[in-house]
Amino acid sequence: MMSVFVISQMLVGVALVFDLLSFQFKNRKYILHAIAAACFFMAVHFLLLEQWTATVLMGVSGARYAVSGYTTERRWMYFFCILAVAGTLWTYAGLVSILSFGATFVLTLAAFSKTDKRLREVTFFGVALWIVHNIVVWSPSAIALESFFLMSNVVGYYRYYIRPTRSDLVLEQD
Repeated sequence: MMSVFVISQMLVGVALVFDLLSFQFKNRKYILHAIAAACFFMAVHFLLLEQWTATVLMGVSGARYAVSGYTTERRWMYFFCILAVAGTLWTYAGLVSILSFGATFVLTLAAFSKTDKRLREVTFFGVALWIVHNIVVWSPSAIALESFFLMSNVVGYYRYYIRPTRSDLVLEQD
């Protein structure tokens, strides 16, 4: 029989598939909906590890990403920020709560960015906070997931915003 820890780590593997796919999309809505699916698997992962703030905030994050796939209205952003504060206060457990709140807050700002470029840029910082959080709670697969997610974001950012296009290369030759 598998331990709860092993099951929690396996759930991260499912979330990883959605995270890796997410930033390979150009369409902002597809990016956000793939991340929403990953968040729900991560919420169950943290539930199994009895990391209550992370569980609540991942659930909030999944809902946030699902909603922000359809709208960038600031009132929704504020609503999810308030939910993150309430969830953190309700489950507060010290440093791990502060780290997961910081990550969630930054990623809330990212989710309601008007462009996929800004979404990617702000996401770098939120993911870095989740990596630190996952080191503190010692979830090896979650550390790997967020690291792969960060790298997927870097690759997507490079593909769409740094790598020169053929037309850029033609202009340079003229």
